[in-house]
Amino acid sequence: MNSIATERSWLFDPSLLKLAHQCRRLIQSEFGVKLHFDEADLAQHLADYASKTRSRHLILTWETLKRRVPELQTQDEEQDAAAKTYRGQPIMEDQREQKEESFGEEPQHKKRIYRGQVVG
Repeated sequence: MNSIATERSWLFDPSLLKLAHQCRRLIQSEFGVKLHFDEADLAQHLADYASKTRSRHLILTWETLKRRVPELQTQDEEQDAAAKTYRGQPIMEDQREQKEESFGEEPQHKKRIYRGQVVG
């Protein structure tokens, strides 16, 4: 219980609580998901939805909250350090970036043919 309270001590600051509540409202209006302050991984959910959003206002609010709460930045950095996977396999984008860096060339794209016409 004490560890959760110390992790969430930033929620006792009224200005930070206001920013978190604003993020919650923006996420609910865009994604239809209602986040609760008593969730174990509230910061993780806020970061996930902030990375998926199209709303500049939510992005700016989340960045402001991250700047003012140092614990949120460390959680976000840990998430970035982990390799992105899809169904347990690493995503090809990481491998393409490595190939591009090693060769210094753009990857060759296959011709797409649709009904006998070359498109793209």
